[in-house]
Amino acid sequence: MAALLRAAGNGLARRARDAASSFAVASQQRGLAKKSAAGGDDAMTIEIPVPFKAHNIEAPSQMVETSKSEIVDMFTQAYLMRRLEIASDVLYKGKFIRGFCHLYDGQEAVCVGMEAALTKEDAIVTSYRDHCTHLGRGGTPLEVMAELMGRVDGASKGMGGSMHMYKRDAHFFGGNGIVGAQTPIGAGLAFSYKYNKQPNVAVAMYGDGAANQGQLFEALNIAALWDLPLIYVCENNHYGMGTAIARSAKSPEYYKRGDYVPGLRVDGMDALAVKQAIKFAKAHCVSGAGPIVLEMDTYRYHGHSMSDPGSTYRTRDEISGIRQERDPVERLRKLIQTHELLAPEEIKAIEKAQRKIVDDAVAAGKASPEPDSNALYRNMNQVAEGIVIRGVDSATRTVLSTVQP
Repeated sequence: MAALLRAAGNGLARRARDAASSFAVASQQRGLAKKSAAGGDDAMTIEIPVPFKAHNIEAPSQMVETSKSEIVDMFTQAYLMRRLEIASDVLYKGKFIRGFCHLYDGQEAVCVGMEAALTKEDAIVTSYRDHCTHLGRGGTPLEVMAELMGRVDGASKGMGGSMHMYKRDAHFFGGNGIVGAQTPIGAGLAFSYKYNKQPNVAVAMYGDGAANQGQLFEALNIAALWDLPLIYVCENNHYGMGTAIARSAKSPEYYKRGDYVPGLRVDGMDALAVKQAIKFAKAHCVSGAGPIVLEMDTYRYHGHSMSDPGSTYRTRDEISGIRQERDPVERLRKLIQTHELLAPEEIKAIEKAQRKIVDDAVAAGKASPEPDSNALYRNMNQVAEGIVIRGVDSATRTVLSTVQP
């Protein structure tokens, strides 16, 4: 086991060093940014350091059109997400949050970059690691914090908890508590866009731990058969619960898993790389070319959930190495500093403002009331006449209308 841990850690550390080396070479030899001739002073072209890997398709350009305002907004959003997940950790340990709680810190670039390339008319459905996805869709920190604590101001009125954020007005169809269950839902959302002739795309997100699910391949098959506008995003954080991908996947190149469906491998710790990949994938899908699989090479700092210390199947050196070399928030900060987009005091002001937003959301979430008892009967069948419940044994029947609430 120790040898396996060292091997996995060495592989991740090597990838981190390679990414850092590529970043340095790109910065020194070619320059990461230049002013766009067409876009004015705010526009920039950034060369992302880690190339895309493509399957059955030509990879998009590494030159990403962006702007000062977009990079600053990405940093602001990523920092807010990081602070929210840190606060969630504290609340869970203080027993304000109960039950399952899966944190997203380390993976923020996926949400931030994805939203930069989508509109709120595009649909997203994801797994139970969904706090930051809700923020990316325009949800508020209060909605997340209140939901985590089971309060009425939560995204699902306090009745869903950590795994069930939801925002229908932004086409966010929630977190899902069943591993891989969101993948056929994503195909259904994509079908609705094609049926209604809408120029939009559905994004179904899942982890490497769900990548072996049969329902994923069934849905991918029908999506390819019908050329549905569907982007499958595999967030490969290298561990399905406590199992390293080398021990769970014969073929860990998840972007190739679609076989006849094209795919891309993306540096999921680089928000601009994610933006470029999603932009490319959306154009592919809405053109009528069918689905595409994106593998985001990312990493989670916490364990699988709050009940998992996250240190029994990987080393602390591995975790700290990824933090030092590939952290998505720090990479955005370095972009801002390298190109002098903001003064140091302006960066500090952004950080202070986001910390206050999270602190205020925590306080408001704690003050929010719990759902009243009548909430138990909402969205339930109110007409009990004629409904019979089958018992544990085949002979037992209960007439629902005789049951007292």
